[in-house]
Amino acid sequence: MTISGIIDTPAAVNSTPTTTTTTSTDSVQADQDKFMKLLVTQLQNQDPLNPMDNAAMTSQLAQLSTVTGINKVNATLESLRSDIASSQSQSAISMIGKGVLVEGKGIELATSTADDGTKTSSSVFGIDLASAAQSVTIAIQDSTGKTVRTMAMTNADVGTYPITWDGTQDDKTAAPAGKYTFTVTATSGGSTLTDATPLQLAAVASVSTGSGGVKLNTSLGQFAMSDVKEVL
Repeated sequence: MTISGIIDTPAAVNSTPTTTTTTSTDSVQADQDKFMKLLVTQLQNQDPLNPMDNAAMTSQLAQLSTVTGINKVNATLESLRSDIASSQSQSAISMIGKGVLVEGKGIELATSTADDGTKTSSSVFGIDLASAAQSVTIAIQDSTGKTVRTMAMTNADVGTYPITWDGTQDDKTAAPAGKYTFTVTATSGGSTLTDATPLQLAAVASVSTGSGGVKLNTSLGQFAMSDVKEVL
């Protein structure tokens, strides 16, 4: 892959999730106890002249086995759900203070001043390609919709690409700090691809957990873990 006008700055975060294993047999044992009490009561009160049919007893025992198996499966699934939620929570907590790329077209160009008075600008955004593209064009626009910088990529494979912009415009002048937007156009075999997604940078401030699962509270709003394409 060749890149023109792009500084690719991939980053990855490795986190080791902590899993918690829980077992729940109370419900299964309670069902077994109830069934056995009913069966014993039925045997004690059966008509001596018309005792319980062996086939009926066998059927009831088979039903107990089926119910017990289902309850054990449910208990296992609940344990797995808890483990996954705990793992996601730990992974989300490790993202606090970091930047994440999520779907969006916004760019925030920031300017900083060094001790010697030199000013530098930088911004981070990205694109996600679900299909390989022979050509990718990125156009950055200012608040009026005017394109101030054009970037290009060729022979790009499937994947997520973090991109930095130093604020330089196409006319080689420095763009003022502020908010910008961008569009991405990917083509292959002369056809425009519809699965090229623009990504914007969001700073993770905190994590929320609840019935809706783990959520990341960021500078751009709340996102699910599945919304994050890459952690920087």
